[in-house]
Amino acid sequence: MIRWRKGEVVRIRREWPGAVELDVAVPEGECRALAYPRLVGRPEPGDEVLLNTTALAMGLGTGGYAMVVAVPNRLPQDPDGPGHLVKARYTPLQATVLGADEQESPHHDRLREADSLDGMPVVVADLHSALAPILCGLYAAAPGTRVAYVMQDGGALPVWFSMAAARLREEGWLAGVVTVGQAFGGDVEAVTVHTGLLAARHVLEADVAIVTQGPGNLGTGTKWGFSGVSAGEAVNAAGVLRGRPVAALRVSEGDRRERHYGVSHHSLTAYGRVALIPADVPVPDLSGEFGERVRDQAELLAVRHRLVAVPVDGLHEALRGSPVKLSTMGRGLEEDLAYFLASAAAGRLTASLLP
Repeated sequence: MIRWRKGEVVRIRREWPGAVELDVAVPEGECRALAYPRLVGRPEPGDEVLLNTTALAMGLGTGGYAMVVAVPNRLPQDPDGPGHLVKARYTPLQATVLGADEQESPHHDRLREADSLDGMPVVVADLHSALAPILCGLYAAAPGTRVAYVMQDGGALPVWFSMAAARLREEGWLAGVVTVGQAFGGDVEAVTVHTGLLAARHVLEADVAIVTQGPGNLGTGTKWGFSGVSAGEAVNAAGVLRGRPVAALRVSEGDRRERHYGVSHHSLTAYGRVALIPADVPVPDLSGEFGERVRDQAELLAVRHRLVAVPVDGLHEALRGSPVKLSTMGRGLEEDLAYFLASAAAGRLTASLLP
């Protein structure tokens, strides 16, 4: 289940908030590795490190790193301070964090009776790569909106893995990150997507929340075996908390697989079968036969949801202004423009729902 290696840090390649990328010498040669200093300490050149090389050996795209499990000769100090939420529970790297909803939190009293999002729009998307383009569409129409990102645990568990989230936070495009379920490392920690949404509203004082899984979507080519099923559950959470769910479609013209071409079966299943509460579904007004295909597929969701046609004029330019590189499944902006336009259309529609 796990491929183990011992190695020696050769150099630090780059770092961003919460993560350090390294070159590590192992018996097979050099490999690219990733360390989370808050978990294992900060490795330095010359340090011996213990690695989990499973993802590297599998050739995974998003997560194709050797992961630093420990710096055995220079262990970090024991943590201090409050926090009794255990995340990555019962794994060798389980960690305690201070949850916004636990008794020792300064936010506990505020969240103890919190039961409403007060109509706050909640944009739900399948893939982590939708986060930035949703923001591009939103800010093009409503600059200055206060946005929180609620990260589910279907992909990466540490938010530190996401360079995009870190950069969006630095650029002021996110007021904060809430990590929920088994995900961790956000500005605010929460037990469930429900308390995560309430924390976004009442702790981070967001005008809008965006909910996606972390980087590293898992799919099996089956109807139900994909981590994005949680998008439908997030729609339900937003609805029962009296928010305004916006269900962003996963659309692709660059992915020629039948199940993902046009509107992905991930969106049709998550919103059509799992989401039981009506949501606004932004349908991008794309041109030509492909646009007709997207509109026809989206009609399958009209039984329960409100389909809203959203023009895409000007969104290409807004996407070019993204402070982070836009990429989905290895394809950039021009290689799968429809994907990014559909996500930006969700942001544009959300802007129109703000008071």
